[in-house]
Amino acid sequence: MQLVGLTGGIASGKSTVSGRFADVHGFPVIDADMVARFVVEPGQPALAEIAARFGADMLLADGTLDRPALGALVFADEAARQDLNGITHPRIAEEMGRRIAALAEHDGPVVVDSPLLVEMGHAEAYPTIVVVAVGPEVQHDRLVTDRGMDPDEAWGRINSQAPLADKLAVATHVIWNEGTIAELEARVDEVAASLTA
Repeated sequence: MQLVGLTGGIASGKSTVSGRFADVHGFPVIDADMVARFVVEPGQPALAEIAARFGADMLLADGTLDRPALGALVFADEAARQDLNGITHPRIAEEMGRRIAALAEHDGPVVVDSPLLVEMGHAEAYPTIVVVAVGPEVQHDRLVTDRGMDPDEAWGRINSQAPLADKLAVATHVIWNEGTIAELEARVDEVAASLTA
């Protein structure tokens, strides 16, 4: 198994990159965002802890997490975000470890798609790190235009993540994504080829 960390800021196109690694190149992908959703599903201990810390109104009528409400709260309150991270991050790390271990016998690249790889201090665990890079103005435009996010909230989301320079500092491969989809796909294919060379 060749462990490959994939990271990038919000609205960088990281999901498009991981999807191409999986669908076109056949690389197994472990998606930290999917794991983060799994650990707060009904019946998981983290969901009960979130409700206890932030209030039962963070749960929808069907018992699932009201992600937009929680997101709006924690991105506006650093202490709340730290509390949420304290509840979820250890469980995410544990589940990610389980999923990586399950692929230990895989011959070739295994991509770990982690938006907070740098923020969590996990870069040293990955011999290969692919960073999907875009400038903050491009991120902001995509969040407001494509996702309909409030401009101030968009800057808050961008500024809550490590600066691009910190990500580039640990990168072994960089995929710039400020051009066309065709350009992005061609660059992903180049990186994929180098990972299997």
